[in-house]
Amino acid sequence: MSSKQLIFLFLVFLVSCEKDIDIALDETAPRLVVDASIENDRPPIIFLSKSLDYFGTLSSAQLEASFVHNAIITISNGTRTYSLHEDSSSAGNGFLYYFYTTDPVDPLVGKLNTTYALKIEAGGVAYSSSTKIPEITRQIDSLWSEPVKGFDDTTLVRLIIRATDRVGYGDYIRYFTKANTDQFFPGYNSVFDDQVIDGKTYSIQVDRGLNKNVDNKDEDIYFNKGDIVTLKLCNIDRNTFQFWQTFEFNFQGIGNPFSSPTKVTGNISNGALGYFGGYAAQYKTILIPR
Repeated sequence: MSSKQLIFLFLVFLVSCEKDIDIALDETAPRLVVDASIENDRPPIIFLSKSLDYFGTLSSAQLEASFVHNAIITISNGTRTYSLHEDSSSAGNGFLYYFYTTDPVDPLVGKLNTTYALKIEAGGVAYSSSTKIPEITRQIDSLWSEPVKGFDDTTLVRLIIRATDRVGYGDYIRYFTKANTDQFFPGYNSVFDDQVIDGKTYSIQVDRGLNKNVDNKDEDIYFNKGDIVTLKLCNIDRNTFQFWQTFEFNFQGIGNPFSSPTKVTGNISNGALGYFGGYAAQYKTILIPR
């Protein structure tokens, strides 16, 4: 039998073995989703929502209906416990998003090197978590821009940071950028440890923070001449690092059949999804020359 005949028989075998498989997915009850953070010199902000069907459609009405209202939330800094209240803000187009924070008359304001304990009661179920705003251990020495080569758009520039990491492993970083009047967005890969740069002064490109709810092009990681750019560089604890590291790994693997599934590592008790994270933030702003 010739090699061509063997290949033909093999293809016939594959075709004859095809079978339609219908998988009936079990319906799961919605779970509490927690997006909670506290930053030095700022009050905590907590978003509570219910998880939505992965394969379902998503409308603004469904998203607004997913917010969890009338929860009882407290945060303790070890010496005092603060009760949080529910508030709302407009995101435009008539859409309101809801969040919890402390009373502006007597606010809890985050402090460096301080641990915070979070307690939530929602739907008759109690949840808890804790985080720490660490020290600021990675200093921004300087920030500058350089031209980008390889694109037709000659107004594109890349942002470069020179920073110094303190000696001793275990420093974790998350960063955000803001251009002009935009809001702060995290980088496509926004979290890093110090396994390679421990105790060193280094220079590296800082990609522009991106809105991951929209499609982005390759050149969107750069800035433009004339932009006013603010870099927000944050020390975070290990739990916050692990949450965003696994979250971003999963996000980048969406649609990739060769990616390995990874469980997003949250730090909320009792089966809730999400995290409570502390941020030791520093800011630096530059005007990129035209």
